[in-house]
Amino acid sequence: MKKLIAVMLVLMMLIPAAMAENATETESTAGICGGWTTAKDKTITKEIRSLVKKATKDLVGVKYEPVRYLGSQVVAGTNHRILCKATAVYPDAEPTMKILYLYEDLSGNVTITKIVDAD
Repeated sequence: MKKLIAVMLVLMMLIPAAMAENATETESTAGICGGWTTAKDKTITKEIRSLVKKATKDLVGVKYEPVRYLGSQVVAGTNHRILCKATAVYPDAEPTMKILYLYEDLSGNVTITKIVDAD
């Protein structure tokens, strides 16, 4: 019985990896837990604005305005990548483009996991 369970666990781990290896560049890994999915519709919706607002509510000094929704990753919750215009809060500040990586947990809480320059 233990051997059967061990074999099943190994197969469960290998099948998603094999599927990802066989995917072409245009295919999404949306069905695989942990794979990033590129957003088909990059439009900023009310929901996306709400995510950014929740994540940045305690930040001071920089205002983030979402520009494009780049994609998501299913984990124990959802990771989101959002292209934002970042503007420091002082006179004549030049905006820069940043990618916000947000984590939305299963309870709807949102936190910033990473901010990178968008080149």
